[in-house]
Amino acid sequence: MGTVNEMLKDILIPRMVRVRQRFDESCIEDVAGALREELSRNAIAALVRPGMRIAITAGSRGIDNIALVIREVASFLKEKGAHPFVIPAMGSHGGATACGQMEVLESFGIVEAYIGCPIHASMETVHIGTLDDGSPVQIDKYAAEADGIIPIGRVKPHTAFRARYESGVMKMMAIGLGKQQGAEVCHKAGILHLAENVEKFAFGVLRHANILFGVGLVENAFDKTAVIRAMTREEIPEIEPVLLDMAKAKMARIMFDQVDVLVVDEIGKNISGEGMDPNIAGRWIVPNIKSGIDAARIAILDLTDASHGNTTGLSMADVCSKRVVQKMDTEATYPNSLTSTVTILSGIPMYFDNHRYTIQAAIKMLPGKTPEEITMIRIKNTLELGEIELSETLLPQAQEMSDLEILGEPRALVFNENGDLF
Repeated sequence: MGTVNEMLKDILIPRMVRVRQRFDESCIEDVAGALREELSRNAIAALVRPGMRIAITAGSRGIDNIALVIREVASFLKEKGAHPFVIPAMGSHGGATACGQMEVLESFGIVEAYIGCPIHASMETVHIGTLDDGSPVQIDKYAAEADGIIPIGRVKPHTAFRARYESGVMKMMAIGLGKQQGAEVCHKAGILHLAENVEKFAFGVLRHANILFGVGLVENAFDKTAVIRAMTREEIPEIEPVLLDMAKAKMARIMFDQVDVLVVDEIGKNISGEGMDPNIAGRWIVPNIKSGIDAARIAILDLTDASHGNTTGLSMADVCSKRVVQKMDTEATYPNSLTSTVTILSGIPMYFDNHRYTIQAAIKMLPGKTPEEITMIRIKNTLELGEIELSETLLPQAQEMSDLEILGEPRALVFNENGDLF
């Protein structure tokens, strides 16, 4: 046993109890039917003419029902006599390669056999116009050549800024459609100017590209589709802020303001642009936003397979397991920082041999508290917050909270022979 493990082996890990957090569970049961109703509005249906070649965007987030939504949009267009196809629209994600972006789509079930139309992937962009400040507006070449473009996006709070337009259809047009080159132009002024640039470039795309209409999706606290809106190009800038307010109201959270140690079982690009959503985990790359839980130490245990080795955001934690670092693919990770200019996102925190030592390291590095006093919360990831685990030191608070249900008795975490939880 090395010196580091020797220093950690006797650190007490608190017993944990499972609890259920109660959120609004309302969602759309018939997603295909609700989408068809939106697409059938006269203002939308009249935009599609026979023979049109129409590009449908597909991003890099794990959005509920995304493959189904794309399939239904493609089916609707074909019924109208149009010729739809899908393009990856995810900026520099997927390692900034066409092959990598196709792999991302495949991991979400977005494959030609299911969606019923071709997928055209390229990192090549076309200059379609110029902003008032001289910045070039560029989008995917297949989209630029199409008779119409339909951006599809989940509307939710952004992980790095607050603005009228955050994550959604506007950002999909500004950064997703721009591929790596367009995303780089949008990011070049730095993260503190990203909000204004997303808006500028989105309006630039609306002005210069053949945007037919957009589809905005809002999810509930359990990541289920709760709202679907089809929006004409004129409606997108007006309706998206309304959808953003809905998304903020429906968003899940950890129902504690502060904790000593937050254990996150997994992070991933399919979960959040920064691996774990700072709106939940409370760690932000910008100094002027404070939301989410205030965790003194954050420990990360694993990386999702759907991330394809992209560990963007890992360094927002204090410690992680060696397993995460071993899964890191710099070819998938570094393009994000090279494009966004945010170097911290591609860093690596202190890492330890297994899950046990990782958690013990987080506990040991809490100043002014003994292991017996610490509070700890464990979540699977920042998307799945219906059931979480609390240290028994938090039980007195939990018992006073009407939106929490305690599901069992405190128990010790069970590690396998390698010192891992799973």
